Amino acid sequence: MPRSAGDIRHFIIAGALIAIGTGVMYWLLDTVLALPVEASRQASVVDGVVNLHLILIAFLFSLVVVFMLYSVVAFRRRPGDDGDGEHFEGHSLLEVVWTVVPLIVVVIFGYIGIVTLNDITQAAPNEVKVNVTGFQWSWSFEYPEDGFLSTELVLPVDRQARMLMNSRDVIHSFWIPEMRMKQDLVPGKETTLVFTPTLIGEYKLRCAELCGLSHYSMLATVRIVSQEDYDAWLADQSASVTPDEPDTALVKAAPAVQNGASTSNN
Repeated sequence: MPRSAGDIRHFIIAGALIAIGTGVMYWLLDTVLALPVEASRQASVVDGVVNLHLILIAFLFSLVVVFMLYSVVAFRRRPGDDGDGEHFEGHSLLEVVWTVVPLIVVVIFGYIGIVTLNDITQAAPNEVKVNVTGFQWSWSFEYPEDGFLSTELVLPVDRQARMLMNSRDVIHSFWIPEMRMKQDLVPGKETTLVFTPTLIGEYKLRCAELCGLSHYSMLATVRIVSQEDYDAWLADQSASVTPDEPDTALVKAAPAVQNGASTSNN
């Protein structure tokens, strides 16, 4: 801790350099790690948490590097100086501060994480529910309320979607970068992912978990459309299902979906 005017001056200079370094490092991280377009309600919330982490990372990096480099320059041995360095004891208050402050920061970020997770996963009325199945190396999407399978995921804009997900073989991971939401598919366990699309367009669903030889090709088309176009698409898909035997039609459609998806990956 500062014990003289010279010490205070060193701390002021180092503090200013840390502030500058934090700003520069955050700008570099934000530029190099540019995120894709925000296409869901949850995306802005997730990006806010990511930005907080980038600021903290930039500050901690600058804190360590600035003090290290400043000490090398400001307290280097001068020509002709053959004496020993000044002896000093540890500082109890400083040790308490650098133990307690990180603990408080961790608790704060933990609280932010819990609140954010609750916010982006809460149920909403009139959700679109889709049963998602991942398998080596493709996807299938079942719309249980309408009784058909699809090889593409089609959802209406500005309406919350709930993915009920299962894996048929190994661990996969459902990831649409523009939605910012990612969730593993675990064999023998149903997992859930929720997002609300806000931008009409076509996106790619990717597997974010290394799952075998053709992991790289485990892709599916995701189309976000208007409610009117979504209703028309549902009607068109439902028309191909036999009205009096929806369950039988669904079972018959499953192999076709799987074979078609597998063929497209070859």
